[in-house]
Amino acid sequence: MKAIVHVTLKNGVLDPQGKAIEHALGSLGFKGVGEVRQGKVIELEINAADRAGAREQVEQMCQRLLANTVIENFTIDIEE
Repeated sequence: MKAIVHVTLKNGVLDPQGKAIEHALGSLGFKGVGEVRQGKVIELEINAADRAGAREQVEQMCQRLLANTVIENFTIDIEE
């Protein structure tokens, strides 16, 4: 199975990279772009018996390593 994890900063946490992207887009002539928030995507191949087991395993990975849960949120998508 394939797990896709999206990690983003929580609301209220400053995002200097997002601000830099927002500014650069404006400098390149892209008008109408509002607030930009950046994050990361992590793809994992998981060997699990079922989707629930894969999700549980990836949830633990996120809690322990992949996301800083103090300042970041994460979502998990499982594909077969």
